[in-house]
Amino acid sequence: MQVNLHDAKTHLSRYVDQALDGEEVVIARAGKALVRLVPVDDTPRQRELGFLRGAAVLDCDLKQAFQHDIEAMFG
Repeated sequence: MQVNLHDAKTHLSRYVDQALDGEEVVIARAGKALVRLVPVDDTPRQRELGFLRGAAVLDCDLKQAFQHDIEAMFG
């Protein structure tokens, strides 16, 4: 369904309810589609832990490599 901007301002709650019911609601100005009302997915996206695992390999002892700098900064 496509509605004009003025009508959408007047009947916004009705169009929000229709969008929540699964109906596509497009708001237009002068016949040109501007925006689409869609329900917000309120379930948080699952974070994928470890997606960079194995992408980088550290083959040195950082504490040993920077011992002089660490001592200079912290005594």
